[in-house]
Amino acid sequence: MSTRRGPTVAHRAQYALLRGFAWLLGLLGWRAATNLAGSIATLFYSPLGIRRRVAEKQIAAAFPELSSREVRRVARESYRHLGRVAAEVALFSRLDGAGILSHMAAIAGLELFESQRAEGRGAIVLTGHVGNWEIGGAATAASGIPIDVVVRLMGNPMFDEYLTQTRARLGMTVVRDRDAVRHTARALRDGHVMAFLIDQSGLHIASSFVSFFGRPAKTPRGPAVLALRLGVPVFFGVSIRLPDDRYHIHIREIVTERTGNTETDVDAILNEYSRALEHFVREAPEQYFWQHRRWKRQPADTPPELRDPA
Repeated sequence: MSTRRGPTVAHRAQYALLRGFAWLLGLLGWRAATNLAGSIATLFYSPLGIRRRVAEKQIAAAFPELSSREVRRVARESYRHLGRVAAEVALFSRLDGAGILSHMAAIAGLELFESQRAEGRGAIVLTGHVGNWEIGGAATAASGIPIDVVVRLMGNPMFDEYLTQTRARLGMTVVRDRDAVRHTARALRDGHVMAFLIDQSGLHIASSFVSFFGRPAKTPRGPAVLALRLGVPVFFGVSIRLPDDRYHIHIREIVTERTGNTETDVDAILNEYSRALEHFVREAPEQYFWQHRRWKRQPADTPPELRDPA
C-alpha cells in the first residue's frame, strides 16, 4: 500500500505562516483576534476577488429577492465569517473543554444524544459548512458526548496533523473518510456520535441529487446508508454564531418514514437533511460557505434555469 509523501518546502512555508499568524492572534483577546482575521479575510473578496463571482452568483441564485447590493453585502460578510472561523480554529490550541463551552450560548438538543447513549447506542449526525462546524464538534465532546468526526485528508500534511492533534486534544476522534464504513459500526455500538459534513460531494462518491434552494445538489449517500443498515437514528446539527460572538448549537432528529426500500429511504433522509441545512442558511446566509460551488455537479437533464449559476 502506498504511503503519503512527506511535506514539501511549500507545505512547510504555509504551515510556518499559519503558526505565526496563530501566535499573533494569541496575543489578542478572542473577539479582537477574530475581528482582525475577519477584516483580513474580506480582502480576498475585494480587492483580491478570489472566488468572488462564484459566491455572488450562488447567493443571487439562492436568494433571487435580494438586490445586487444586498448580494454583495452577504458575499462580503461570508468572507468575514470564514476568516473569523479560521481564527477560532487556530485559537483552539489554547483552549480546553471549559474554554470551548465558554463560547456557547446554548446547546439545544444535546439530550437527544444523551438519550441514545442511555439506550446503549450511538447516533449519526449530519451537518454542513454553515456557522462553525469545528466548534460544534468540540462543544459536543466537551459536554461529555463521545464524538467521532469523519474528515478528508488535507492537502498540506502539516496542517492536517496540526488540526488532527487539536481535535483529539479537545476530545474528538478523527476518522478518515476512507475508514468511515469500517469504523462506524463499532463506534455506534460504543455509544459514540458519528459526525459527517455532507454538503460537498466529489466525482467518485456515491451520491443522490437533492433539492437545495430549489436546485439539484449532489449529496453523499454513505451516512444515510449506514444509518439504515445499522438501525440508528439520524440527526442534524449546526452551530450558528450569535451577535455577541457566542454560538448556539441546534440538534434535531431527522425523522422520515422507513419503508424498507433502501433507495427511497436514503433519499428521504438526504432530502430532510438538505431542508434543515437550507433553513439555517436562510437564517444566517452570511455564515454559509458560498465560495464552494454547491451545484457544480448535477443530473444531465437539469433544466437550464436550475443549473449551476457559477
